Amino acid sequence: MNKVWMTIFLLLGCAPVFAQQVVLSGTVRDGESGETLIGAVVAIDTDTGQQAVSTNAYGFYSLTLPTGRHRLVFSYVGYQTYVEEIELDANRRLHANLRKTENELEEVVVSAKRKDDNVTNPQMGVLNFTMEEVKNVPVVFGEKDLLKTIQLLPGVQNGGEGSSNFYVRGGGGDQNLILLDEATVYNASHLLGFFSTFNSDAIKDVQLYKGGIPAQFGGRISSVLDIAMMDGNQKKFVTEGGVGLIASRLKVEGPLVKDKSSFMISGRRTYADMFLKLSNDEDVNKSKLYFYDLNAKLNFRFNDKNTLYLSGYFGKDDLGYSDLFNFDWGNATATVRWNHIFSDKLFSNTSLIYSDFNYSVQVSNDDTDFGIASKIRNWNLKQDFSYYTNPISTWRFGVHALQQSIYPASITAGENTSVNDVNVDNRQGIELAAYVSHTWKPADWLSLLYGVRLTDFMVMGPGTFYGYDEDGEPIGEQYYGKGTVAKHYLNIEPRFSASFLLSERHSVKASYNRIAQNLHQLTNTTSSLPTDQYVVSSLNIKPQIADQIAIGYFRNFKNNRYEFSVETYYKHMDNQIDFRNGADLQANQYLEGDLLYGIGRAYGLEAYLRKNTGRLNGWISYTLAKSERKFDEIDGGQWFRARQDRTHDVSVVGMYELSKKWTLGATFVYQTGNAVTFPSGKYEVDGKTMFYYTERNGYRMPNYHRLDFSATYEPLPSKKRFQSSWTFGVYNAYNRRNAYIIDFRENESNANITEAYKIALFGIIPSVTWNFKF
Repeated sequence: MNKVWMTIFLLLGCAPVFAQQVVLSGTVRDGESGETLIGAVVAIDTDTGQQAVSTNAYGFYSLTLPTGRHRLVFSYVGYQTYVEEIELDANRRLHANLRKTENELEEVVVSAKRKDDNVTNPQMGVLNFTMEEVKNVPVVFGEKDLLKTIQLLPGVQNGGEGSSNFYVRGGGGDQNLILLDEATVYNASHLLGFFSTFNSDAIKDVQLYKGGIPAQFGGRISSVLDIAMMDGNQKKFVTEGGVGLIASRLKVEGPLVKDKSSFMISGRRTYADMFLKLSNDEDVNKSKLYFYDLNAKLNFRFNDKNTLYLSGYFGKDDLGYSDLFNFDWGNATATVRWNHIFSDKLFSNTSLIYSDFNYSVQVSNDDTDFGIASKIRNWNLKQDFSYYTNPISTWRFGVHALQQSIYPASITAGENTSVNDVNVDNRQGIELAAYVSHTWKPADWLSLLYGVRLTDFMVMGPGTFYGYDEDGEPIGEQYYGKGTVAKHYLNIEPRFSASFLLSERHSVKASYNRIAQNLHQLTNTTSSLPTDQYVVSSLNIKPQIADQIAIGYFRNFKNNRYEFSVETYYKHMDNQIDFRNGADLQANQYLEGDLLYGIGRAYGLEAYLRKNTGRLNGWISYTLAKSERKFDEIDGGQWFRARQDRTHDVSVVGMYELSKKWTLGATFVYQTGNAVTFPSGKYEVDGKTMFYYTERNGYRMPNYHRLDFSATYEPLPSKKRFQSSWTFGVYNAYNRRNAYIIDFRENESNANITEAYKIALFGIIPSVTWNFKF
């Protein structure tokens, strides 16, 4: 019986009882700015080898150690390693300030925080990087763009030429949870996708989870993109920005109280609309074409145990042609977070979060005058705990409460117009969640990450809910008053990941996760548009459920200079949504009657080879994938390709330090075309040619390929406070006219012949940006 209790004791990750234990904890920061460093490694040398932990999202770490003398090593990619020997006879707080390496060009381009973390960490399908690490990756218009960089990684696809929308492992665009300081961002793009919502100057750290998603995350079945904004310089005031061909940006940061509190404000705006003012055409002169965004953050460190963070984002796009048409949309988020250290082992984060996305369309001419408006909004209260049992065991647990409101597209008609007002009921939902997860290393060769998330989604009134027959016609209705629960959806979501270390340089990993999603985006394109409708789970719409399993092999070479991985996965998805032919997605009171429900599956293989250091570094990624859907009402209930199905996807990214002042970058992309529905024939009705269609997504767009270049000139550091650099770029260097749209028309010479024609969005695009800092 004693052996049984001892086994249970060890399984819970408890500290050994045969030696006196003390706790060492603290925070790791950038020594120059005071920014906390996420994922910095704190390692100790022991008789049996090296034990290490990583700092959390707020730079905090905790180690349980035996009393005595210890050698601590603090490290972080791009920073000098800091070593300190200490004598421990009681619990102690030790903070570390790290200095950047002199040669920043030798930083890892896209990396985890430990050199061998990709081998030893049980977490699968996670990628970490900072904006500093992707500054030399060439993108369209020369703007540093983390979403465009993510699209160059294995398992991630872009949503089309120049689009910020992305797809992960065969899932839809709405199946990615995008968080900015824990706040949900619903439409992460500007100018219909050509710019992402995220100003790189304001971003500190990015983590993309595409498999083995930890239990603290929920609500999306494909991936989580967790983005942390910079806190602000606690040491000195700094101003930096850049001026490009069509957009400029500016950031100001500094201390409110030195080493105690700081602020950061960053703004960006395009000025393409200013060129419209030069036109002699009055309508063009009065038109609008711009976006702007603003990031802001404050933090107050009251003492070693309490820190308060206030952060927010606001962005807006405005497109319009004279007084005839206007289209604007925007995101707004706000986050209040309180970090509290209950003890050297127990860390708490309490967050109150607000997210909002809205759009409006106004059309006004001699015959028509109407407006369309829609909004989605949520409030989220989160309480998260981290308990650091010992260096081989960490528990995370917490509770979340989310209130979701959907204001569907409704039409407001003006005077003297044939358009009628259309009002659609708002929809409300409340999601309660609780989770627990455990990271544990029971043996040198085995690391585990396992947990479970329990969610209860409540469909709330007020509103009228309809029933529908097989043809989508309403057949009954039921009204639920304010505060009334119309239906519960309870889901249990287990998560499990494991790493089996074969040697110090290679390992095998496996993972399984189940996730439920109660927010659904209705779109019939591969590009996420601001006008795409959102719906929550209802009496007819059930939560999407995904079960994903994955296995992979990970190997490092030549002292972690090279990294290689290959992963394969299979994902099954329940309660997927598609549309009946001729479905109306805008201002439709009976929208749910136009929806079809089915299942999906996605599977594939991802290979990744990366060189971390030296004058030449970069990566090669390859994805072989399949994504399919099955609906009883489509193609006779047979499997068909999803719109984002793409068989082959190859990206080659390289950066080369030509000299101490010049850095060159290049990106080559090759992709097979997305699945698409083309007409299979035509017929004539009353002299008008009509196309008819057979199978859904039975054809493919042409293959896509592109080569980009960049060159960055950065003078050597000097004692002068003002510094500047230049970035030159060429997008689509060999002027490939990749197809954006394929359409069909009658041949001008012979009406009996139907011909396809291609619309290309971009040819070759040069860019130049001047960056400054003082």
